[in-house]
Amino acid sequence: MAEGLGHQVVPEEEPPADEVTLRRIARRRTREITQRKERVDVRYSVDEKTRIVTRAEEMGITGAHLVGAVITAYLDGDLTLTLAGQRTRLDDHLDKLDALRTEVARIGTNVNQIAHRLNARGAPHPLDTTVLAHTERTLDAVRAAIGDIAQVMNHAVSAKAA
Repeated sequence: MAEGLGHQVVPEEEPPADEVTLRRIARRRTREITQRKERVDVRYSVDEKTRIVTRAEEMGITGAHLVGAVITAYLDGDLTLTLAGQRTRLDDHLDKLDALRTEVARIGTNVNQIAHRLNARGAPHPLDTTVLAHTERTLDAVRAAIGDIAQVMNHAVSAKAA
C-alpha cells in the first residue's frame, strides 16, 4: 500500500492561447540600430499600471516594451481587438440584419393580408405579385446578411484560434 503513495508529478498547465500570442508579439519587437526617441505619453490608473508591469515581469520584459509591442502589433494588424465605441464589420452586418428583420415583419403582414384575401374571395389583387416578388428579394437579402455574419464570425474564430 505504501508503494502507491509515491510522489505524483503534476503536469504543467499550458498558458492560454491569448497569453501565448501576447508573448509571441512582444518578443517580435526588435531593437533598432538607433535609439527610439519619439514618445507617446499615456496615463494609467494605479491598477492598470500594476497589471501591465506584472504581466511584463511574467514575460521577462519591461512594461514599456509590452505596451509598445502590443500597440505596434495592433497597428500592423497582427492583433485584433475591439476598442470601446469602435464599430466592427460585425456591427455593420448586425445593423443591416436588424433593418431587414423589420422589413420581414412588414412583409409578413402583407403576406397574411394576401392570404386572407385569397381565402375570402379567391381573387388576387394586381399588386400581390409585386409584393410577393419584393418578399423574395428581401428574403434573399436576409440570407445574404446571415451569410455575411457567419463569414465574419468564422473569421473571428479562426483568428482567435491562430
